Amino acid sequence: MELPPLIRAAVDNALEGVPLADLRAAAERLSTRYRSETRDGRAHISDDLSARAYLAVRMPATYAAIRASIDAVAELRPDFSPKSLLDAGAGPGTALFAARDRWPGLSEATLIESSPSIRRWGEALLSTIDLARVDWRASDLASSAQPQECRDLVMLAYVLDEISPAGIAPLVDRLWQATGDTIIVIEPGTPAGWSRILTVRDRLIAAGAHLVAPCPHALACPLQSPDWCHFSRRVARSRMHRRIKSADVPWEDEKYVYIAASRHPAHPVAARVIAPVQVRGGTVALKLCEATGVSRRQTLSKRDGEAFRQARRLAWGDCVGEHATFPADSAV
Repeated sequence: MELPPLIRAAVDNALEGVPLADLRAAAERLSTRYRSETRDGRAHISDDLSARAYLAVRMPATYAAIRASIDAVAELRPDFSPKSLLDAGAGPGTALFAARDRWPGLSEATLIESSPSIRRWGEALLSTIDLARVDWRASDLASSAQPQECRDLVMLAYVLDEISPAGIAPLVDRLWQATGDTIIVIEPGTPAGWSRILTVRDRLIAAGAHLVAPCPHALACPLQSPDWCHFSRRVARSRMHRRIKSADVPWEDEKYVYIAASRHPAHPVAARVIAPVQVRGGTVALKLCEATGVSRRQTLSKRDGEAFRQARRLAWGDCVGEHATFPADSAV
């Protein structure tokens, strides 16, 4: 997966004239802050150079994770076609680009972003798409300010690691109140990110939300540490991205975890594939989180006929239809 062509070209233009050594140093500082989940009172993106580094090395991966999460919602809510978006912690508008790519009818967006550096670049990138109304707001998500309008779709992507643990639940409550239909929250696919998503999940269930994806149920999560739920999306690296990271491989894998919930029930599923599918010879091994609230491993062979053929077509993150007839196997 990669950025849409117009956005990719605009990002390339934003990087022109910036010394490669400066971009490398800024990208490394940015990556270090994200990996260590630094909370020192400063924004991760604090100046123009760090904003450009973000566009080069983090925006494509963030876009891929957001788009994959949106696609999972669209699969189970095929009639959902949002007209308005609220993106809390919008960065350069990455979620808006992903949502508009999936739902062309989206015409209004409210983007909350406290960093003026990345906000300026977001405003420039937004000139590549035509929207009826875009409202940028410079606001701190940790404050108690309540978004005044409801929006069909609310996004909160790669933000909670910058929020104090005590501030997560109140923020989720405020954003759920502003959700007209569906909310999607995305975090890095680390044990810490998964822990934060579990907090969000519990809060949304308590508020009466219907879980859409990835969870096939609203029961207690069956996974126990050191295991954790996450997914992966392969991201194409641009030439500049490879140069900044001194990388030869033209892609990278972005690990992420997400939760999507709605005011309306989604199409039910039997299970979700929550680990890479293992295909060896005549067998397929799956790790499933099932609608019954359990997680288990499922191994199928050619003797299982149609179930085996269905399993071979599945990938990490896919849902299994509610009428699937996989035989019982060992529990996880």
